Amino acid sequence: MSTHLTGERQTVSDQPVSDRPSSALNALLRYAPALLALSVLGRLAWTLLSPNGMNLVDLHVYVDGSESLRGGSLYSFTYSEVTPDFPLPFTYPPFAALIFFPLHFLPFPVVGVGWQLLTILALYALVRMSLSLVLGDAARGPHWRAVAVLWTTVGVWLEPVRTTLDYGQINVFLALIVMTAIRSARWWLSGLLVGAAAGIKLTPAITGLYFLMQRRWKAAAFSGVAFAGTVGVSYLLIGAEARVYFADLLGDADRIGPVGSVWNQSLRGALSRLLGYDVETGAVWLVAVALTGVLAFLAWRAIASDDRLGTLVIVELLGLLVSPISWSHHWVWVIPMLIWLLHGPYGAMLGSRVLAGYWLLTTLVGAPWVLSFLQPSIWEISRPGVLSWLGTVNVVGAFGVYAWMVYAGRRTKREARAGAAIIAPVRRSERQDPDPVV
Repeated sequence: MSTHLTGERQTVSDQPVSDRPSSALNALLRYAPALLALSVLGRLAWTLLSPNGMNLVDLHVYVDGSESLRGGSLYSFTYSEVTPDFPLPFTYPPFAALIFFPLHFLPFPVVGVGWQLLTILALYALVRMSLSLVLGDAARGPHWRAVAVLWTTVGVWLEPVRTTLDYGQINVFLALIVMTAIRSARWWLSGLLVGAAAGIKLTPAITGLYFLMQRRWKAAAFSGVAFAGTVGVSYLLIGAEARVYFADLLGDADRIGPVGSVWNQSLRGALSRLLGYDVETGAVWLVAVALTGVLAFLAWRAIASDDRLGTLVIVELLGLLVSPISWSHHWVWVIPMLIWLLHGPYGAMLGSRVLAGYWLLTTLVGAPWVLSFLQPSIWEISRPGVLSWLGTVNVVGAFGVYAWMVYAGRRTKREARAGAAIIAPVRRSERQDPDPVV
């Protein structure tokens, strides 16, 4: 696949002769369905046969926590059967408990296996939608459907999705809801989906910024209305629990987990490990957030205005960075980001491939997972300098993507303007000379 810029608009050709896949890649694409089937079977084997495969601790929190609504003890509930060092509380908005509540009527093994299979299916849908944002109608072709299958096969083993499956997390589903919202041309549906997703888990609320950047004012406003609707429904049906959450617990990062753990790949987590203490939301964190915001703004200004996937990546990375807690499994947006890097407007440039290689390496290895064996406990923040710097892997990678967007976007626009300046005089001279035929 190759991309070309005409002025500032991106057009895509499906597969020109100059950019045909290598024979090795052709073979992978040919056997992509079989590889995905093997990947899914391997994942299920791990889940069903390994000693800890069915722990699915976060799914237990969703299911068992929501069941505690019966006794009115949602926010005093904790799950500690396999996490004695950190009993896991229900940290989500009360609307999430209403959504999860029906799951407790099913046997947990059925819920667990079904959750994993649906997560992988949602990942495939997320990949297909990401490709369609950069390729347009070409993404429907058989070549790109095979590419989507191959990306799904790889994505299952990248750390954000791998840990999402390990814990039974909801991140891929939320990303798919957001992707569906931004692809819809209906403002009310876009706003409804984002607002409802934020009602289940607050992190998708950052997508409202995407609507503003794309000047989709109605969608942005209605996402706020939809979120307020989830709050209203919560107060109506489980008022006591809603009051506890919104009056006392909202914004309490300490309740979510240990800020300094290497699993927390947010700005606050990285800075706290570097400095040896929790920076909280003080001056150091505020300056870092301001600088991150400026870099994100410059990246947005540099890329083409119709680059919807690039804009979405900017927004979602910003949300991950500025959130007090961004566990490694929250970073499922790495998959759409990798698709943008390799198949987007700058995919043929060396910098895009280097960045993609960095992210593929660090997420396939699972840098936070490796480093977690070297931290004395999840609660201890101070650690040797080399471990602190290695623990910034996602933050550094996100800054790298922003910086690359600024450079590549400005360079591409500059070259497009230079090309237009060369062509323009020729056209003027042609208009001055009379056509001898006429």
